[in-house]
Amino acid sequence: MNYNTQNAKIKSITEKTLIVGIDVGSETHYARAFDWRNYEYSKKPFTFNNDEAGFTSFKTWMDGLAKKHGKEVVIPGMEPTGHYWLNLGAYLQKQGMKPVHVNPHHVKKSKELDDNNPNKNDRKDPKTIAALVNEGRFSYPYIPTGVYAEIRNLSNLRIQTQEEITRIKNRIARWFSIYFPEIKDVYKNPDAVSGMMVIKKAPLPGDIKELGAEGVNQVWRDAKLRGAGLKRAETLVAAAEHSIGSTEAPESARIEIRNLLSDYEIYKNRMDDLMKAITVKLSEIPYIDKLMEIKGIGIKTISCFIAEVGDVRRFDNPKQLQKLAGYAIVADSSGKHKGESRISHRGRKRLRYALYEAAISVIGKNTEFRKIHDYYRMRKQNPLKKMQSVIAIACKLIRVFYTILTKGVDYDGQKMLGDIVRPETEKAA
Repeated sequence: MNYNTQNAKIKSITEKTLIVGIDVGSETHYARAFDWRNYEYSKKPFTFNNDEAGFTSFKTWMDGLAKKHGKEVVIPGMEPTGHYWLNLGAYLQKQGMKPVHVNPHHVKKSKELDDNNPNKNDRKDPKTIAALVNEGRFSYPYIPTGVYAEIRNLSNLRIQTQEEITRIKNRIARWFSIYFPEIKDVYKNPDAVSGMMVIKKAPLPGDIKELGAEGVNQVWRDAKLRGAGLKRAETLVAAAEHSIGSTEAPESARIEIRNLLSDYEIYKNRMDDLMKAITVKLSEIPYIDKLMEIKGIGIKTISCFIAEVGDVRRFDNPKQLQKLAGYAIVADSSGKHKGESRISHRGRKRLRYALYEAAISVIGKNTEFRKIHDYYRMRKQNPLKKMQSVIAIACKLIRVFYTILTKGVDYDGQKMLGDIVRPETEKAA
């Protein structure tokens, strides 16, 4: 059953429904209660703290109003204000309720309807939130549990760790630009393993010159490193001999690069541990191994997809996933004017980015997706621009992921190619 349409949401609100609008804060929350006709039962906003005693008093207050006015169902509505709603939302779910979210953008735009005043206060916002809920302008939040909660947290940690690694790499690149700019002629990437080993022992160009080619090569031999020998060592020493890097404050420069390399190693090890934990947790979800069989799709894409979507079986169709990712198509037309369609960008940003990167990957590595990409761009009727085609491929991946995870079928590239509707083929037939 599709319960995400506005009609279904409006239908769920009856004469026996108590609607509670909640203005969520970091420490204190404010609530007001209404019936389905927007008649208010609360004489003033109910204030409660963000702790166990506050939640209990709020539940008692709602139960009292529901019993007094003959209400059988309570719908608490709130804005998803950062992370402050999470504990309250989880508590309400445990009490058998279904808390709902209203869009903060909608609250901001509609709060002037009653008094033509844009003022924001703790009494006004709960009423605006309740009115939006009454109109069916809300969504059901998804609070993952079990393995899906673990994967979401692990994925967030992985992204945070990757951001730290990127920052450290940028700082290392800055250090090289100041003290040893010629190293880029020896290594394309400043984090090359053989280069890191030498810099740890001899950070500055002067130190590398003193070490000499034999000394540099000995560092690699002691570490039993393959792929780096005397020729590379001679190239590195030659670059150090002709370096124009700064020679000021050498002691602090050595401390800085050693600290950066130490931090980089710590975060790289942390990333490896997180990826192992993610792999273990993903193996607990049915049919994940079938997604891994798609050429061009890796563990990072799948982990981000599951982290953002959760249990894919809670969706009625892949179009809802497309909307969640912000890939819903928005038309731009009015009267005789017909502008270009675009994606909504309203949804989970990380999911949209992960699917975009996955689309780029499969276009480059997967033969079937590459053919679909070429067809979209070269077809006679309504050919797509390159970026439009990439987005179309991302939406195709959503449908493929949804089908595999809900039905347990194997990935079949040829069947996918056959499912593409080609108007020119239909006309010929």
